[in-house]
Order: sequence, then structure tokens, then C-alpha cells
Amino acid sequence: MSTLSSLRPPVINPSLLSADFSHLARDIRQVEASGAEILHLDIMDGHFVPNLSFGVPVVEAIRRTTDLILDVHLMLSNPEPYLPVFRKAGSDCLTVHIEVVADPRPMFDLIRRLGAVPGLSLNPPTLVESVLPFVGECDLILVMGVMPGFGGQSFNPIVLEKLRRIREAAGASAWISVDGGVNESTVSDIASAGANMFVAGSSLFGHSDGVYSNNVDSNGVGLDIAGRFNRLRQLAEIPA
Repeated sequence: MSTLSSLRPPVINPSLLSADFSHLARDIRQVEASGAEILHLDIMDGHFVPNLSFGVPVVEAIRRTTDLILDVHLMLSNPEPYLPVFRKAGSDCLTVHIEVVADPRPMFDLIRRLGAVPGLSLNPPTLVESVLPFVGECDLILVMGVMPGFGGQSFNPIVLEKLRRIREAAGASAWISVDGGVNESTVSDIASAGANMFVAGSSLFGHSDGVYSNNVDSNGVGLDIAGRFNRLRQLAEIPA
């Protein structure tokens, strides 16, 4: 069973942490219209990461709003008790961090029993060797391009070698996602290093007018969400 089996790379995975929460349904509709098939939801506990985001009620509200795959990233010090809770709220993919669980395989088993897809994540300072034994045991590897907790950070290039190592170990068909610092300047290098899913937050969602002043097409015209989405996807294409 894999909710991800219907997807074809490269996949742009909009991060709702950067959406406008006063118009969340509108922003979801915009990325749906742009071609998004999956949404990334960051759950922060204020302990594992120095920030709080949103919890179960918001996930439930998003689930009522869309039929897209909900890729839920649990940045929690103790994720196991919350796996059934977030699955019941509508999560399709549940990703935990290697930094908080030495052996994630029991959690992978629980996630599968719940009917969801298991994922494993690591932060930039974490040795890639910590996840390599488990890349064949889960359906998604999520490599953080920045230290988690806040959006809009610059991509850490140390992550590129981690991606190459994980891709080599996981095989050509595995889903390897990158979260943090994904934008027009970095997405091609990230793809070349082995990623095939790209979590896009501040580089995708614009200001209230729908345009980023620093995100323009070849004619200098500001791109809306659909334009930014398609531009990222084009840049993530790796020639055969």
C-alpha cells in the first residue's frame, strides 16, 4: 500500500506553513488549480523545534477542505502517541525524525497498521549513516535542507551529499523529499543530487497580492502561485 504510488516525479509539495491562514481554503484551491497532488503539513511541538505551528483541529479542517494527499511531518519529541491521532485527523503520510527514535521500524509498522505511509526525516547536522539502515523500511525519506522550525531559511549545501548517499542506498524509485530552502535557485541542484519531491513554502506562496517581487519570469513579470509552481517543477526536471 502506498498513497504515493499515483504520483510521478518531480513532485512539488506545497508547504501550508507558508500559506495565509486567514485564507487557507483559498490557498489550497490555488495550489490544487496549479496541479498540486499533495500538501505538506508541518506539526511543531515547541520542544523538538523552537516553534509551534498547528495541531489536530487544523489537520481535520484541511482534510475537510481537500482530497489531496496530506503529507504530515511530525516535528515532535515524542511522536508515537500522536500517530493514531493524526491518522484519524486525515493524514495520509506520517513522517517521524531519526533524532528522536533510535529504531523507527516499530513506528513504521504502526503507521502501516493505521493505513498510512511511513516516512523518516533527518536534520542537516545529523549523520546520514543514522538513516541509511532504514531507507528500505519506509516509503519516504525527508531530508531537511535547513534546521526545522521556521520558514524562509537558506538551503544548507551540506545536504546535497546526504541526498546522493541516500539515493544510492534507496534505489532509483524511492521517494526522497527535501524540505527547507527549496526555490528557483536551489531546486535543480537538489534534484540532481537525488531528490524527486520538493517541499516548497515561502518560494511558492506569495504576499496578499499573489506576487513575489523577487520571483519573476524571463520578461520580469511577477509570477502567481501557478506560475511559481510550474517554474519549480520545470527546474526540477532531470534530463533522461
